[in-house]
Formats: sequence, structure tokens, C-alpha cells
Amino acid sequence: MKINLFYISFLLVALSTYSLVSGQESPDAVRDTDGDLLRAGVHYYILPVVRGMGGGVTLGSTRNESCPLDVVQETFETDKGNLPLTFTMVDPKKGVIRESTDLNIEFNGATICIQSLVWKLDNYDGEYVVSTRGVKGNPGVQTLESWFKIEKYLNDYRFVFCPTVCDLCKPICGGIGISIKNGVRRLVLSDKPFMVQFLKI
Repeated sequence: MKINLFYISFLLVALSTYSLVSGQESPDAVRDTDGDLLRAGVHYYILPVVRGMGGGVTLGSTRNESCPLDVVQETFETDKGNLPLTFTMVDPKKGVIRESTDLNIEFNGATICIQSLVWKLDNYDGEYVVSTRGVKGNPGVQTLESWFKIEKYLNDYRFVFCPTVCDLCKPICGGIGISIKNGVRRLVLSDKPFMVQFLKI
């Protein structure tokens, strides 16, 4: 009887521990402008929350050459952007995009540049700019610059670069904001957040 009681007690403790571990809540899901869940593989426009300060997120040639293409904000509020975007979680089997979780962001469509349209952080012109030519998937040290996060900021969302796909890496971390140079609104690493919303197409 003592042995049976021991095993019963052991099983109860094990089950309780499993329940605590498995019961850990996932981060909140990101919502689009309709209040629906943001989903991997679905096309969205990324729009500013603050009105009167530019339009949607798009691609632009901001350097002294046509390629690569950097991620910029449309000048006019009425412009949503010329290409939709999709999101892919670090675990590609996950269909719902969640806050503060590593993900790839990719423009979908054809451009003049033969290159990947996955976002990546690039050091250019004295700033960390959001550019393209990133790598989709394959999380690790070789793709560190291609992973971003969506975080809640007040009642809205912002993009953050602080990848956690490499345990040994110590990447630079920060929010994504807007830098205006020569009339071009580039997405850059900044302490002034660019608050965004997601419009499903």
C-alpha cells in the first residue's frame, strides 16, 4: 500500500507540473484593422496610425543606385503602398502572428531588382535602415538581421528589431521609426516609434 501511495503521489506531482508548464499562455495575437487575427501568408498593407504624416509602407531606391531597395513610407497619406506584405513566424507551422515573436516580413510582387524582398536591417549612411535582401526562414546567426517583431505600443503596434533566434548572439536592439532625408521617409532603428496598423487586402 505504501508503494502504491508513493506512485500515486508521484503521478499527481508530475501531472501538476505538466499542467503548469503546458498551461503557459502564448503571447497575444496581433489584430488587423477589422479586429481579426493577423495570419501568416495573408496579404496586408502596413499603414500609419497617426494621420497626416505619410502613407503606407513601400519600397524605394534611397541610395546612389537603383538596387537594393529599402523600406520606406509613402509621402502621401492616401497612398497605401505599391506592394502588399506577408508575415512568417519563426515556426512556419504557426498560422497566427503573435506579439513579441520573431518573424520575417516580405513584400510580395515584382520589382526592377532581382533580389529577395524579405526585410533585413542594414547599416547604411550612418543609420540602421530597414532594407530588403533578407533571408526567409532558417533562424540562426546567419539570418539574424532578417528577424523582426511586432510589439504592442500603448493601444497600437510598432515594429522592433531584437531577434532571439540565436542564443549566443547579442544583436543591437531597438524600435523601428522614421528618418526623413531628402524628402524620403526611411524606416530605421529609432527611439521614436512608428506606430502601425495592418489592413487586410
